Amino acid sequence: RYRAFTFVLTFLLYTSYHLSRKPISIVKSELHKNCSFSNHLDAFSSQDTLLVSSVSCSWKPFDKSNYKQLLGAMDYSFLCAYAIGMYLSGIIGERLPIRYFLTFGMQASGFFTCLFGLGYFYNIHNFWFYICVQVANGLVQTTGWPSVVTCIGNWFGKGRRGLIMGIWNSHTSVGNILGSLIAGYWVSTSWGLSFIVPGITIALMGIVCFLFLIEQMCPVSQQLEITKNNENGFTCTKTLTYKEDNKEENPDTELLIPEQGNGLTPVHQVMVVKRELSAISFIGALRIPGVIEFSLCLLFAKLVSYTFLFWLPLYITNTAHLDAKRAGDLSTLFDVGGIVGGILAGVISDKVEKRATTCGVMLLLAAPSLYGFSMISELGLGPTIVMLVISGCLVNGPYALITTAVSADLGTHKSLKGNARALSTVTAIIDGTGSVGECVLLSFSTKGK
Repeated sequence: RYRAFTFVLTFLLYTSYHLSRKPISIVKSELHKNCSFSNHLDAFSSQDTLLVSSVSCSWKPFDKSNYKQLLGAMDYSFLCAYAIGMYLSGIIGERLPIRYFLTFGMQASGFFTCLFGLGYFYNIHNFWFYICVQVANGLVQTTGWPSVVTCIGNWFGKGRRGLIMGIWNSHTSVGNILGSLIAGYWVSTSWGLSFIVPGITIALMGIVCFLFLIEQMCPVSQQLEITKNNENGFTCTKTLTYKEDNKEENPDTELLIPEQGNGLTPVHQVMVVKRELSAISFIGALRIPGVIEFSLCLLFAKLVSYTFLFWLPLYITNTAHLDAKRAGDLSTLFDVGGIVGGILAGVISDKVEKRATTCGVMLLLAAPSLYGFSMISELGLGPTIVMLVISGCLVNGPYALITTAVSADLGTHKSLKGNARALSTVTAIIDGTGSVGECVLLSFSTKGK
């Protein structure tokens, strides 16, 4: 029962994270409109419309010819902050209660997301205001992923982990879809609300997290531990294991049982000598077999995924000549494919028990599908829809598998010898490396625009 509750709750928590990241990609086409195209549509009703300058239909400072560099700089600042913050969040999250850490991150994310939207209502046109907000938001957004993966890893073992986490990881695509629909609803009328509504949503979910999140299962038996540390770093623990008293006690034997004030009856007493396991270090996590390899693999998968996340609606607007709302709605098909791909990758990897092979094959198939999308997208909506779903499936499938099931497997690797305090750090290293690659390649693509 509690496993199902934790599954659903963490699903909703990280859905709200992605819901609050998505609006920027929808609003880009509103920050800089295709004025010549919109003027052409309005020319039938008024000849004066052709005299309208680009300033009248774009948001300063994104009304200039270098608007692509400015929009790219916002993405770049977010991703750089996210990449750096991810490494720190993994280390910090391993040493703090997940519930408090996650609640803080969600409240802060809500604040900075709303702050970006307030730029519309307070008529803020300072480019550095939006850059600073993006940097701050990128840092606090890193609190989410290591925390929820650690929490779900604490509750679910390795059995059918690929399928379970494949279904669970669909929160990424669900959040993107909801974020697109919510942002698209207000983008053409009041784009500030496209940020404020998701910001309020993630802040409210932060309160839910604080009230209801259960970080891990409690042991079935109740234990009373008397601890004594010695100079060798070992802990001598005297453990008394209890069982619950039977409420319907036999009157004839009731007096023979020692009185226990807490309603528990002692079963046995043992002396245990154990070594305290501390949280793994950053270098120690890198030494786990497979961490570096899968981190580099995610570098390229995340590059493509986040390129679609930030730029797909604007690309559709320019190629299909659709307005911001319709382009945002159409872009959700990439995430629909991502849901199918994440579940499919999990099922296949569980069946063949080869997660690396599953990722490799799907990424090899993704390359020609992306090339096909770039060619077919100019032929009309029908072929574009089909290729969006296929590309989303093949790109987000291995991305989902690496960031969930693979991270959980490596965070509980046999080389750790039972130390469970490594999952958050391993998850952060893998996801953070993917963001580093996105930052580097985005910087080159921005300069080339």
